[in-house]
Amino acid sequence: MESVWRMHPLSKQILLAMKIKIALLLIFALTAFSMLPTRKITGIVTDENGKPIPNVTVMVEKTMISTKTDSLGKYAIQVPAYASTLTFVIAGYMSQKMTLGTSHVVNVVFKTGQVDLTDVLSQRRFPQRKVTGTYANMEMGTATFAAPSQRYQPLETENYNPVNENGFQVASQTPVTTFSVDVDRASYSNTRRFLNTGQMPPVDAVRIEEMINYFDYEYAEPSGNHPIAVSTEMTDSPWNPGLKLLHIGLQAKTIPMKNLPASNLVFLIDVSGSMSDQNKLPLLKRAFKLLVDQLRPQDKISIVVYAGAAGEILKPTSGSEKMKIKVALDGLEAGGSTAGGDGIELAYKMAKDNFLENGNNRVILATDGDFNVGISSEAALQRLIEEKRKEGIFLSIMGFGMGNYKDSHVETLADKGNGNYAYIDNIQEARKEFVQEFGGTLFTVAKDVKIQIEFNPRHVKAYRLIGYENRALKNEEFHDDKKDAGEMGSGHTVTALYELVPAGSDSQYLSKNDPLKYQKTNASEIGNSDEMLTLKIRYKKPDSEQSTLFDLPVKNASKSFASCSENLRFASAVAEFGLLLRNSEFRGKAAYQSVITRAKTALGKDEEGYRAEFVQLVKTADALSSGKETVRRD
Repeated sequence: MESVWRMHPLSKQILLAMKIKIALLLIFALTAFSMLPTRKITGIVTDENGKPIPNVTVMVEKTMISTKTDSLGKYAIQVPAYASTLTFVIAGYMSQKMTLGTSHVVNVVFKTGQVDLTDVLSQRRFPQRKVTGTYANMEMGTATFAAPSQRYQPLETENYNPVNENGFQVASQTPVTTFSVDVDRASYSNTRRFLNTGQMPPVDAVRIEEMINYFDYEYAEPSGNHPIAVSTEMTDSPWNPGLKLLHIGLQAKTIPMKNLPASNLVFLIDVSGSMSDQNKLPLLKRAFKLLVDQLRPQDKISIVVYAGAAGEILKPTSGSEKMKIKVALDGLEAGGSTAGGDGIELAYKMAKDNFLENGNNRVILATDGDFNVGISSEAALQRLIEEKRKEGIFLSIMGFGMGNYKDSHVETLADKGNGNYAYIDNIQEARKEFVQEFGGTLFTVAKDVKIQIEFNPRHVKAYRLIGYENRALKNEEFHDDKKDAGEMGSGHTVTALYELVPAGSDSQYLSKNDPLKYQKTNASEIGNSDEMLTLKIRYKKPDSEQSTLFDLPVKNASKSFASCSENLRFASAVAEFGLLLRNSEFRGKAAYQSVITRAKTALGKDEEGYRAEFVQLVKTADALSSGKETVRRD
């Protein structure tokens, strides 16, 4: 007798038919589910102070659908039409459940607290673990917790070089001051980024000279043999009664676009993992497309990228092939570590291989500054960039992003590469750099520009240069043509402000000094000259290594503030704003309302609205500094 039961052939056919029917039903159900209508929900997640919160997990309740907020606290998620609730979870805050109505925008404000993750985890169908604490990190089936008192903090790995403010120098003891011009403007757009996200900027992120030089000023064009024109004005200091304010304006020659030399440009683009945020690589690609639109047929573009390794993405391509260049940009994706040193070496090699005599040979590096693989030491990178600068290949740097932004790194590299440094925080800033100021950004008309001033103690007791701390030079370096200094591009302006203690006056900022025994310290011994100072400028032509010198004596003449130019009035407002943001010991009676009032009287044409935007930023800073919600990142 057989001990194994055997199925009748007919029964097998019936069972097979049932299995096929069930499979077809499942396929139909899944297909129907996938075809259910969905809608897109977007929003921004902030804390109680209005500060955006990145990396918040956003989940559709009772589904596996989820996303996370980006570095600006923004999210977008496709939600099935039947879904009724979104759940938001982040470390250190009570989880939030938001009922979906008819609106496609759902914004969330988190309040600090602990969170029980049991319900949240079960909604994602993870293995259930009853745990209560402050959510720190979650993977499939696991949870890690921090101390209950720990609350969410944004990434705190941004680096800035320290800025030790210039103090007052006694003119009878130190009459000469020397510095390199500065046309970098990154500090202003970076400060704007902080304020627009509800934070006061770190003190060292505020470089006052860069904030002043962010704006264009109406200075007279050069009319002589030199590519630079100089203008000066003096008035009373708006924030330190009894002191004077000296305004110095430099205007570089403007070269018409059709007369600009051909360009050999190499885009060096950071595509490492840290560049994945929307305000990094995606913004970068949009920004560079604006630059591509400005190119002429005689211009050539190459593209090099770097992440885990460096590679060539686009061989030298004529500016007439704009679509080909844009397609190459569109194909870029972020991922991997950062072989910044390797990328720079490859970019310089491509620039040298395609070098244009009498042309504009330049590497344009776009990065968040996070170099961690390859030639990672700043000293080694500086030596490489200085060597290539001597070969006629300049370096410009465009900074992007927040959280791990390395301002200190990119600022130094741009300085060594005879190039400019800008921070791109939005597409409007990209347009400013690559469209409105295309010639000034990319075409140098004077390099290694240095300023030296000798003050006359008969009229000036003491002086202080506002900003330019990182641009100070030794007096003997003014004559040293080997000493690198700043560059001025086509149509660029440079503005500098000095605060002066007039001769015969006292100031709280001056320490007690004994008079010099062997030097002339008495006004009667100095003579009756009405010259307050002599201003000297050295510069080199872009293709020369020998500097040219010219000077300008300045009379001791002061105007009433009301009769001063819009240039001085607006620049002084920006300077006062910088003093307030830095909480400077030299701020005197500086006040946000004073800045706002003065800036409004000096808006000028302001066709692009930059000066009006400045007024709004001052109002934002005023609200942040006076309210309980102030967030300071010193």
